[in-house]
Amino acid sequence: MAGGRKSRSAGPVPPSVTLVLDNGADTIKAGFATAEQTDEPRVIPNCIARDRHHKSYVGSELARCKDFGEIAFRRPVEKGYIVNWEAQKEIWDREFFDDKAPQKCDPSESRLLLGEHSNSLPALATHCDQVVFEEYGFSSYYRGIGPVFNAYNDIQGIFLTQREPDATVQTPAEIVLLIDSGYSNTTVTPILQGRPLHQAIRRLDVGGKMMTNYLARLLSVRHFDMRNETYIVNEMKEAVGYVSLDFKGDLEKCWKGTRGERREDYLSGAGIAKDYVLPDSHTRFKGVVRDYDPSVSLKARKAGVTSEDVLTLRNERFVVPELIFNPADVGLRQPGLADLIMQSLSVLPIGLWPGLLANIVVVGGNALFDNFIQRLQTEILTRVPDDCIVRVARPADPITSTWKGMASFAKHETASKLAVTKQEYDENGAGWVARKFASGLPLE
Repeated sequence: MAGGRKSRSAGPVPPSVTLVLDNGADTIKAGFATAEQTDEPRVIPNCIARDRHHKSYVGSELARCKDFGEIAFRRPVEKGYIVNWEAQKEIWDREFFDDKAPQKCDPSESRLLLGEHSNSLPALATHCDQVVFEEYGFSSYYRGIGPVFNAYNDIQGIFLTQREPDATVQTPAEIVLLIDSGYSNTTVTPILQGRPLHQAIRRLDVGGKMMTNYLARLLSVRHFDMRNETYIVNEMKEAVGYVSLDFKGDLEKCWKGTRGERREDYLSGAGIAKDYVLPDSHTRFKGVVRDYDPSVSLKARKAGVTSEDVLTLRNERFVVPELIFNPADVGLRQPGLADLIMQSLSVLPIGLWPGLLANIVVVGGNALFDNFIQRLQTEILTRVPDDCIVRVARPADPITSTWKGMASFAKHETASKLAVTKQEYDENGAGWVARKFASGLPLE
């Protein structure tokens, strides 16, 4: 009909491929998700490194480095937020958008699903949205709080809950208390029906970076100056660190005693002491952990025949991870993780407590410390009523757990409702996008 109103077009076809990025401060977990399949994620160092020979490594190029002595890092993410887009774009370009990128992606035909830290500053979030649409030109995009995506994993499968063989997995999980202990800090995030309860989110400023720096300081006082060897110290922390189930008892076993005293526990190592052989960058490029043998160590030192640099680690093994549970040990005026969880619960209706306490999931690299789960469960049990059921578990791979939740979310119908297209961004602007991401979907 001439002069009639034109029908509104259906809009662009939604992209079939989603680039899923869990953009952490230490590593990027990246992979593609489609309706039919999901790739295994790549774990990419999120840094630009420069070794003592002035050679630079971007992202996954770090695997080529053989000498990590005095290596310097430039990281685009600080305290969980992207603050250096110049460095971040260099890493993203090398990994996803250059001609020889290991995971080549065409932004104009892809959706980007990006995980971010909770309580991000509006200016940082807006800058992120502008980079995604204006510089990369992604067809569609959603930015969400990283820990929340874990609700789209099989939570009851993590707890090994008995189910019928034909039972379907509910996603998102009804209720979860998510602990994310990573490189920058440790966060507590209660999640209800796949949505974060913002008023109860809590953060502890203890993460992998702080613990590595603390270990470097201890070693520099007691052994060698390791302040410029953060990469090697971090590997050492991950190899020998553990959470003590009896902190005072283990500390007593590691005490050397007063002058002239020969304590048997100290001389024998008490099952705690370990020898760590430092890399020499010629024949040994990784540190080696050995059981402590006092007779061998004493003979080698007296004879002066060993060419190895060996550190004997005693209480360093457990006093460093102890910072998560007792940050006051280094003068940090914040509650430990168990008290932080109770602070989070205290602002929520008490009717939610049973569901949250029975579904505590721990993710992030620090969850790999031995005894972490047992210690956290023990401390929570002493703080809650006796009739409360407390279950604490971690996924098989706590480092990629958030990414897998994001990949599952990418296939969920909620993703299409929340994502913003390039056309919508151009029409409505960055402020509208930020408001849409912040509001999310209403509770059912």
